[in-house]
Amino acid sequence: MDLRQMEVVVAVAEEGGFSAAARRLHVVQSAVSGTVRALERELGAALFRRTTHRVSLTPAGQAFLPAARATLRAAQEARTAVDLARGELRGEITIGVMQGLYAGLPTALAVFHAEHPGVVLRLRQAPAEDIPRAVRDGSLDLAVAALDPPSPRGLATRLLSREEMVLVTAPTTDLLPPEGPVTLAEAVELPLVDFSPGWAVRHAVDKAFRAASLDRAVTFEVNDLLAAADLVRHGLGVCIMPPSLAARFPELPVRPFAARAPTWMMGVVHPRGDTHPAVTALLRHIGRG
Repeated sequence: MDLRQMEVVVAVAEEGGFSAAARRLHVVQSAVSGTVRALERELGAALFRRTTHRVSLTPAGQAFLPAARATLRAAQEARTAVDLARGELRGEITIGVMQGLYAGLPTALAVFHAEHPGVVLRLRQAPAEDIPRAVRDGSLDLAVAALDPPSPRGLATRLLSREEMVLVTAPTTDLLPPEGPVTLAEAVELPLVDFSPGWAVRHAVDKAFRAASLDRAVTFEVNDLLAAADLVRHGLGVCIMPPSLAARFPELPVRPFAARAPTWMMGVVHPRGDTHPAVTALLRHIGRG
């Protein structure tokens, strides 16, 4: 058993298939399949269930995966120790992001890459509810995500921004009075453009309506920020979102809430304790300024 075999198994598990793993590793699919089969013969157990449409871990694979990740991290730490002794920073960082990418992250990544070109940065999009688990199990080194106190178990968080959400409307609308704050009770009577369950924005909005003991119907449910803005632009409904997301559509007016506005908190999430030197360096850049 060698590190390359472990890397292939981790790639197949994380990408959900042999073809996607091959693209990630820049090899042909047959090489990935052959590596997994050879390791399974050596271990005397199947690591994956293979069907026509999907690949999933067997119980043996589920047991193997965290050990493989730990071994790969240990090997990377050994390489990093040598690189640091030579005055270099190398390695790979996998960063989790949500739909509606945190606006300041690309700038931080660009500055970090200019300073540490030997570190490979990988972005993986995931639903907000899946991010804490992915950071805990090591498939993500850190994440920029919406925060919902208390801090996720076993993880450290740092607040980057806190916003009170606003109601986004069409440029001209007769759904509301022409100006001034709105209440949640008024908003609940309007045709609402909502994001899909699993979106952090949806979670925060649902939480605010529950706290106000208000039930509302979803008129439109979308999984894309541009689609939500387009529906609002055509006067089909209104949408509740953070001002930082609403700012992407300056042609759409926003209305503050008079009270009890849904709260949007964005932060960085990472494991507690010591982290890889490259992760520590990147954490210093995220949220700077």
